[in-house]
Amino acid sequence: MKVGILYSRIRRDEKLLLNELRERDHEVVKVDVRKQRFGLSEPPEDMRGVDVLVDRCLATSRSLYATEFADAYGIPVVNSAETAEVCANKVKNSLALEKAGVPTPATDVAFTKDAALESIEDFGYPCVLKPVVGSWGRLMAKIDSRSAAEAILEHKETLGHYEHKVFYIQEFVDKPGRDIRIVAVDGEPVAGMVRSSDHWLTNAAKGAETSEIEITPEMEELVEKASDAVGGGLLGIDLMETGVDEDGEPSGYTVHEVNHTVEFKALDEVTDVDVPATVVDWLETTAEAGESETAEAAT
Repeated sequence: MKVGILYSRIRRDEKLLLNELRERDHEVVKVDVRKQRFGLSEPPEDMRGVDVLVDRCLATSRSLYATEFADAYGIPVVNSAETAEVCANKVKNSLALEKAGVPTPATDVAFTKDAALESIEDFGYPCVLKPVVGSWGRLMAKIDSRSAAEAILEHKETLGHYEHKVFYIQEFVDKPGRDIRIVAVDGEPVAGMVRSSDHWLTNAAKGAETSEIEITPEMEELVEKASDAVGGGLLGIDLMETGVDEDGEPSGYTVHEVNHTVEFKALDEVTDVDVPATVVDWLETTAEAGESETAEAAT
């Protein structure tokens, strides 16, 4: 199998994948998107002849365009341009989850400061303001008062980029100091971890402590539905517990995000599951399925 890795920086996650692919004697082509020129009809030389491309672009814009071109060239790409487009935009992500009946936090979107302030007041304090496009918990704000809301909204309104003028406001979920990240391939969980922190943001990128979690049937069902909602692929599904029962067990979950260029190094460190090996197993199956479809179309 010849595998192309779309990247702009090789991080620990990409090294894990590259090592696993090479140990299995697959041919690997590293495609640095910073050096490519994408024509309308012919793929760059580095992308020709690959059985599957794996999108590991760090920048969202590069991920979206590179996967669009791969689709246009007829090159199988993980994840698809359609999945990337839904997952990269929190508005589209939330709409897809809601449409699929996946429990997700109550959300408002407003286009002016005044309308956004009305939404915030309706949600009550605290509530959360997030950028439409962004990762690693950056530019997120927990709003605790009207004066804080007014200051943050004015700041965003004057930042300049049009996306800052799309106000994405969400209810504050009073989670028990942690959230859950499950990595899945086409809706099938690979492994999951808890990310715990005293801070309201529990991203691993923000320094949260991580530990393995047993995936329950309820989590598994939500992961499958969330994956289907965004088009499937190699995904990171983020869940929050919405309460506990009388025995101290979670009484429900909400899915607040699905990630399409998921990082898994932290998960690989805390689980007994060999995450890169499982991902490569799936890539091999995906490439074989693509070859079979191509062969059928040719007959």
